[in-house]
Amino acid sequence: MLVKPHQPVEIWESPVEPPTGADVLVEVEMAGVCGTDHHYFIGEVDLPGPMVFGHEGIGRVVELGPEAQTDCVGDPIKPGDRVYWVPLKPCHRCHACTILEDTSLCPHQSPGRFRDPRLTPYATYTDFALLPPGMAFFKVPEGTPSEAVIAFGCAMPTMLHAIERLGEIRLGDSVVVQGCGPVGLAATLLARLAGAGDITVIGAPDARLEMARRLGATSTIDLDAAATSAERAEAVLDASDGRGADIVIEAAGKLAAFGEGMQLVARGGRYLVVGLWSAPGRAPIEPRHVNNTNIRIIGSALSRPRHIHQAVQVARRHHERLPLAEAVSHRFGLAQAQQAIESAGRQETVKAVIEPGRDRT
Repeated sequence: MLVKPHQPVEIWESPVEPPTGADVLVEVEMAGVCGTDHHYFIGEVDLPGPMVFGHEGIGRVVELGPEAQTDCVGDPIKPGDRVYWVPLKPCHRCHACTILEDTSLCPHQSPGRFRDPRLTPYATYTDFALLPPGMAFFKVPEGTPSEAVIAFGCAMPTMLHAIERLGEIRLGDSVVVQGCGPVGLAATLLARLAGAGDITVIGAPDARLEMARRLGATSTIDLDAAATSAERAEAVLDASDGRGADIVIEAAGKLAAFGEGMQLVARGGRYLVVGLWSAPGRAPIEPRHVNNTNIRIIGSALSRPRHIHQAVQVARRHHERLPLAEAVSHRFGLAQAQQAIESAGRQETVKAVIEPGRDRT
């Protein structure tokens, strides 16, 4: 539990309720450590009260409620099966859910509502999670490593949703990805699978840039080496024959990235903003530049159930030929959650996971 920003997380105990109805009780195998967790810890995202951490999970089914027989795509499940979930539970009773048919915009499903382990038992920094009806979860196929799914955590479904909103990456498109954390790495992989031409990733440290290259980046720009925005812009122009990028994907989570990204988009290009969910502040923009260069700016947050399912399929189809599982670089026990969050905040990890079972061995 995070009780207050800047204070060490606490371990609370809560009874494990038996599943009823269509509930599914799972033992958490891996919980992904997301950059958003660190943003909560340092107070960049409003904390509504004591909050159960963790919104990326893989676990093994322990017990099914009497009405639970399948996952959310209809695949039969039984005790021992692995399932993957991102604990967003839309209300299905609001304008976004019903009229817009876009559950990603539901105002009642934010991870910030995980205030009580008894009321929100589906968070993932836990020994056990109780998955309720109305929250999407999907079986992980046999032969697909858990690491290959959790390597990108919520970032893969988030990027699948974002690219859907973008309107596709076309064959040969020049793509720039700002950031090489899990969101940026997911963007890099999906751009490669879509057939993009040049894929330039801007970021640091080198371990993350190396993973970006292994996942499909054709060139990388080290923030420590190209320290100024002008230097980075020159490198992007060099990689795109002087045009700029057809698509720029903001996955840095830093406010300064927005203004810089706007300068990297080619005429007629698209700027996809994905990483600024937890970055407060304002950035200047010149409307004339947007107007006269026909730039499109697309925002995208969270995901819908189909994107969580698609994330499993990406792992299933590509884990054998691409180093998806190897993106999991650090493992911690539940009692080491504070260390995990701080390590991710310092960008020492490519992807960190919490394995509650480590505390019991």
